Amino acid sequence: MQFVRYTTGGPEQWGVRRDDEIVPLTGMREDVTYQQLTDDGFLTVAADAADAAADRAVPVEETRLLAPVPRPGKIVCVGLNYHDHAEEQDEEVPERPLLFGKAPTSVTNPGDPIMNPAEIEELDYEVELGVVIGRTAKDVQADQARDYITGYTAINDVSARDAQFEDEQFLRGKSYDTFAPMGPTLVPDSHIDPGSLDVACRVNGETLQESNTEQFIFGVEELVEYISGVMTLRPGDVISTGTPGGVGIFRDPPELLEAGDEVDVEIEGVGTLTNHVVDE
Repeated sequence: MQFVRYTTGGPEQWGVRRDDEIVPLTGMREDVTYQQLTDDGFLTVAADAADAAADRAVPVEETRLLAPVPRPGKIVCVGLNYHDHAEEQDEEVPERPLLFGKAPTSVTNPGDPIMNPAEIEELDYEVELGVVIGRTAKDVQADQARDYITGYTAINDVSARDAQFEDEQFLRGKSYDTFAPMGPTLVPDSHIDPGSLDVACRVNGETLQESNTEQFIFGVEELVEYISGVMTLRPGDVISTGTPGGVGIFRDPPELLEAGDEVDVEIEGVGTLTNHVVDE
């Protein structure tokens, strides 16, 4: 089951995507919340509601898809979390997750532009699996971590490499407005295996990143355990789980983004998130 946030020109709403159509969930008696989506009983109710409203489905192309988490409380990112990404940087595998933050205001919708700031010359792409938290989590053990997860989405962790390297830390280079495209769907945890998903990034149709989450150094359960031991995770918080090898800055020669480029990041079972680059 794939949930989407979308609009057809009126109020924003939740729906269920089925192939090339979206079935609205406006007739449900309960609101769709990130905590509700952790409950199998609620998912059954949502599936029944979608079946009942199938005759009101609208084609995807007649909607505007929206980020499934438009205003996350926080975005916790994980650096160097794929074995192949560590290899391309000639870095040792970390002993614990390497965490940094990305401003919540960097989130943007599927199809909306990625704006390259005027002062930035090294704009890069990163396909990442996003984990959406559905229940307040503090000091959660790995074997219980999945109980706290709403589901999964795709994130393009857009990065200004020159800002990142100049500052010798991540926040500015990762946090410009539009630097976190997110979507196109949100897939409940019970409907997908986050430890065995193909991931890919294409720029203008050319595949530049291609891997599988089996390459994770720290799996989703380990990340929730570690991060919730450091900080309280709340419903609507997002963990961006790291990117595989093939990022633009480490290619020889570097292949960085320019105005006019179209970027697709794809997560198996979640779908393809597409955005284009424009100059500020």
